[in-house]
Amino acid sequence: MMATRLKQFGLLLFSMLICGVSFFQMFERTAGGFPHSYLWMLAFVGALFLTAWGLLLRFQPYANQAIMCCVMVLTGTGIMMIARIDQDLNTSVAFKQLLWLSIALVVADLLVIFMKDYRVLRRFSYVSMVIGLVLLLSPMLPVVGSEQYGARIWVKIPGLGSFQPSEFAKLFLAFFFASYLYDHRDQLAVGGKKVLGLQLPRIKDLGPIIVVWIVSMGVLVMQHDLGTSLMFFAMFVSMLYVATGRTSWIVIGFIAFAVGAFAAANIFSHVGARVDAWLHPFDSAQYNKEYGGSYQLVTGIFGLASGGLMGTGLGQGHPSLTPIANSDYIYAALGEELGLTGLMAILMLYLLIIAAGMITAMKIKDGFGKLLASGLVFTMAFQVFTVVGGITLVIPLTGLTLPYMAAGGSSLIANYMLATLLMVISNSANKPESDIDSDTFQYEAMQALSARKQSRARRSVASEQSAAQSQAVSQAATQAVPQVAIPATMQQSQATEIISTETPVAGTPIVPPAPPSNGFGTSDMTSTPNPSGNTSEGSQA
Repeated sequence: MMATRLKQFGLLLFSMLICGVSFFQMFERTAGGFPHSYLWMLAFVGALFLTAWGLLLRFQPYANQAIMCCVMVLTGTGIMMIARIDQDLNTSVAFKQLLWLSIALVVADLLVIFMKDYRVLRRFSYVSMVIGLVLLLSPMLPVVGSEQYGARIWVKIPGLGSFQPSEFAKLFLAFFFASYLYDHRDQLAVGGKKVLGLQLPRIKDLGPIIVVWIVSMGVLVMQHDLGTSLMFFAMFVSMLYVATGRTSWIVIGFIAFAVGAFAAANIFSHVGARVDAWLHPFDSAQYNKEYGGSYQLVTGIFGLASGGLMGTGLGQGHPSLTPIANSDYIYAALGEELGLTGLMAILMLYLLIIAAGMITAMKIKDGFGKLLASGLVFTMAFQVFTVVGGITLVIPLTGLTLPYMAAGGSSLIANYMLATLLMVISNSANKPESDIDSDTFQYEAMQALSARKQSRARRSVASEQSAAQSQAVSQAATQAVPQVAIPATMQQSQATEIISTETPVAGTPIVPPAPPSNGFGTSDMTSTPNPSGNTSEGSQA
């Protein structure tokens, strides 16, 4: 056990070393020295990470701490690139991001301490649904909601700025989906007709996916945000597949979303403009369009191309040329200075988190935990896919942020809560089974119960056999008693007399009749009692 703890601590220190070296190299090349403000702030954040590691050992000793190390490297790399962009733009976004990181670590520590059992979330399934829908639709309010960059997904808080409530809504909706699908998985798994090799669900079971499809399309229509609607719909369909194991749900969900997205692209100008910029990014009309064009997209692609295989080096590129490079296009900025090799390393870190979450979902025996872990992992995976795919022209550009790396306090706190929940679930999955919960104990218990049932069956059979034998003996005794036919005309008293004379009474010896007199001389005969109780003398000649 001690060797495992030392390996975990060594991995944590190695992750901190990677982040420290990247900050040192970047500041040496851009500012000529390490700023003292960042030095003290980074030391404080490092202390918070060490505190989180100690709390995990205390309250979640079997949690997968590799998740925390991967999250630390991703966060440190993202803040380092934000600070790099601040050097060109003369801003202080990185320092604010460090403050948000401190708050996220405190929230994660509170979850580690107080959430001893994740199954308590199942009690608040419908409450989670209401909270998630309120957060999802809150940007549509006329006072607090605001529209930025064509998408109405922001909520303004006086004194704190703006945040994306959809980042927190995905957590609460994941709680609700996991609870709902766990309770109704049997009904949803029942298949209907088979069409083209697919087992289609029954019509009455299509209600949940229709409701989620309507909500997703509503988000797309009202908030002009393709990424959020795609993320929520994909999360629900993937969890539905995990709960039922039917491929038909994925096919139906994909077709339904494709139809809705196609209709939205033709009806709403904002969505259509992003689709046109995706299809024709290098067209001069799209590139020079004042609003909704492909200038940002093409600039990010040029940055990725200039990075090449190994990148230009930290502090030696021009990531600030891309608009909003510290948020939506931070992946392109990292690709310019770290190259394709650095981007593959970043994607590998995301893949390690996803793999750890999927292993946790497979190891956990609780159905709710299995659905919740897989739903959280799928949510993060789809978010990474939509951001990276939008930057690399795989799908149209969305308004989502890259988890753990992009600038934004709401995204950082929500994703740290997601990672903490995965670690809490992994603690239950990796916890050694007690003797009562082990398979060996259960097998032995089943054997003992089977032996007890067999013993009871043998005793019941023996008792039945003894009862049958006693009944047979009583029947035989009854049949041994001679039955005397009594005429109907005979009076009851005469019948009783005949029975008493003909039938011996129990306990009375049966005496044979005396032999007749043979006419010879005196015969010495032993006196024998007669039935009347008198003594009979021998006859004389």
